[in-house]
Amino acid sequence: MSSHVKIADENRQSHVGIDMYNPLWRTQSTGSDESMPCGGGDIGLNVWTENDDILFYITRSGSFDENNTLLKLGRVRLRLTPNPFTEHNFRQELRLKEGNIEISGGSTKIRVWVDVFNPIIHLEIASPEKIETEVFYENWRHKDRIVRKGEGNQNSYKWALPAGLHTKSDLVEPEKGAVTFYHKNNDPTIFDVTVAQQGLDSVKTLLYNPLRNLISGGKLWGDNLQYNHSGTDVYADTDFRYWAFRSKRPASTHRIYVALHNQQEETVADWMKGLNNISARAYSPSARLETERWWKQFWERSYIIVDRKKKESASWKIGRNYQLFRYMLGCNAYGCYPTKFNGGLFTFDPSAVDSAQAFTPDYRKWGGGTFTAQNQRLVYFPMLKSGDYDMMFAQFDFYLRLLKNAELRSQIYWGHEGACFTEQMENFGLPNPSEYGWKRPSYFDRGIEYNAWLEYQWDTVLEFCLMILETNAYNDSNITRYIPFIESCLTFFDEHYTLLAMQRGAKSRDENGHLILYPGTACETYKMAYNAASTVSALHVVLEKLIALENHPVDKERWKKMQSRIPPLTTRVVNGKEMIAPAKLWERINNVESPQLYPVFPWRRYGIGKEDLELAINTYKYDPDMIRFRSHVGWKQDNIFAACLGLTEEAKRLTLLKMADGPFRFPAFWGPGFDWAPDHNWGGSGMIGLQEMLVQTADEKIFLFPSWSKEWDVCFRLHLPENTIVEAELVDGKLHKMNVLPSSREKDVINMLKN
Repeated sequence: MSSHVKIADENRQSHVGIDMYNPLWRTQSTGSDESMPCGGGDIGLNVWTENDDILFYITRSGSFDENNTLLKLGRVRLRLTPNPFTEHNFRQELRLKEGNIEISGGSTKIRVWVDVFNPIIHLEIASPEKIETEVFYENWRHKDRIVRKGEGNQNSYKWALPAGLHTKSDLVEPEKGAVTFYHKNNDPTIFDVTVAQQGLDSVKTLLYNPLRNLISGGKLWGDNLQYNHSGTDVYADTDFRYWAFRSKRPASTHRIYVALHNQQEETVADWMKGLNNISARAYSPSARLETERWWKQFWERSYIIVDRKKKESASWKIGRNYQLFRYMLGCNAYGCYPTKFNGGLFTFDPSAVDSAQAFTPDYRKWGGGTFTAQNQRLVYFPMLKSGDYDMMFAQFDFYLRLLKNAELRSQIYWGHEGACFTEQMENFGLPNPSEYGWKRPSYFDRGIEYNAWLEYQWDTVLEFCLMILETNAYNDSNITRYIPFIESCLTFFDEHYTLLAMQRGAKSRDENGHLILYPGTACETYKMAYNAASTVSALHVVLEKLIALENHPVDKERWKKMQSRIPPLTTRVVNGKEMIAPAKLWERINNVESPQLYPVFPWRRYGIGKEDLELAINTYKYDPDMIRFRSHVGWKQDNIFAACLGLTEEAKRLTLLKMADGPFRFPAFWGPGFDWAPDHNWGGSGMIGLQEMLVQTADEKIFLFPSWSKEWDVCFRLHLPENTIVEAELVDGKLHKMNVLPSSREKDVINMLKN
């Protein structure tokens, strides 16, 4: 961000009124599905109060076991004596501005918060009278647990469980005043199984392996606690063992800490040294102030507030739920892994999502260490306009770590250069083994997933190339270290489709000198596609932006030559209306996505202020498949398309559906949709659509309120390319205030509601 914008940020008014969105509960919960999210840095807690006990689940980014389940690191239960809660004095509030949860009963207050800069959870208890505490660390992996039928969806085996597969037990060691807990991965892991399955043993030692010797865990202790006893019990659907601590003496204040540590270490002793170093940071007197300052700046960076004066109306809830979901994303701002689309850090007991899946709290559908690009992109695209660039590097670095593995796939399978990233990919860069196919015909190409949905789907990585390039356009980010990644992804398409053409015939190009992008796929929907709209748009845009990049080491002449080889988009006429075709040709329809409008979003070839807008509008209104597939659920992005095309009433209708309260007590716990709950695709696509309704750009022009309903008052602060920030307030259908940073860009603003 340029220096003058930083100064403007520092001199802003102290706050925008985010407190109005604080969820406040006056009654206790009945289970973990009625929990509040709390977190920071890379830690997420589900916090709830049940039968006068305060409980929370702990999830930390990167806590993967041997089977690639994203493990919760346990559950903590706090009990106070005398019990401060009565029927009428209970209060639990998520305080967004400070990033913590405060629970109170009368004058007794319990604050739960997570240090943004150190992986430490804090519980602070204060009472005017001396009280006693009991703290229980609860763990359901106190023994090896057989992975049951259906439960494999939480790991990389999915539906193809090997006989006798177990989730291995944790080691829990109580001491006089603390308990240490950890899970250590032992060989073999799913990495070893996948490498052998996919014929890569010859390069195994060259492959990045994040699972080997990974130890995930932590330590719980308090300033007035002593170990008391251990026992067993059952919560929800799962038995567990607990380790109980009691106060040494009654006191009016109590502090309890949980320090977490994930590291690949040969020995537990080395891991313990790291944990002890982290634990020592719990006593920093400035930690809470620094964390609260981070959250304050987070909220001032960006916001959308809708119909402030119509509290609890449907339109007000759109703004509230936007802010709540952005908070959930902020809890993994600095994770070593991206926020997972299928629940992020905030999954809860699965039977509350689906009664047929009464598994342990570790369960989530669609895997723990498996990352689905089509889904992940919707979690990260909204961070551009919200200005949360620092939160995007977890996703970018994820791909960068896997670059060598993806390049080795191309070299081993096809003998050419370039990185081949598949759609459902493990955290070590190879296709999910069950999606790759355990029962593959011997003749089938080893580099391709033997899977009707995922075969030939490798263009989704280009959306992350776009995001990287856009962080430079928005924020002048130095993206030099990512250039080899972007270039390798482009190289794959150039070399692979040249190879495929030469395997079919004597010519490597079509009659116009273009690459023949066949076989391909337009999302998971239009299969065995020829020149899929999603792929063609992706290659055009990434090449165009890479070539335009300044002050970075790019071989522009090379990429201009490739750019000349990319075919044009295909159009078609249906019932007399010309529209964008999903591809030039395809064999079958396999899913319910709408790639014919990916040229609108994310690729922005069409939109407000751009040529041939009617062609894209026709596609939205009249394409029979788009009409058939239209929905607001989950990862559906019809709300985004409508907003980008200026279809105000349609964008309004879909946004009211998309951003309405979810089915759980916390309003931004949506889902399960097509995936799991909380559904982060649902929230991410809702955020994007709302942003696009408020402001869009084309060339140097800034379009204000391009698809915003005059009926809704709104104030917002959003980020745009060229280090631009727009703040605006609409009242009674008229622009009340506007501030553009830098001010030189105010001349580029076109108010679409002016007339």
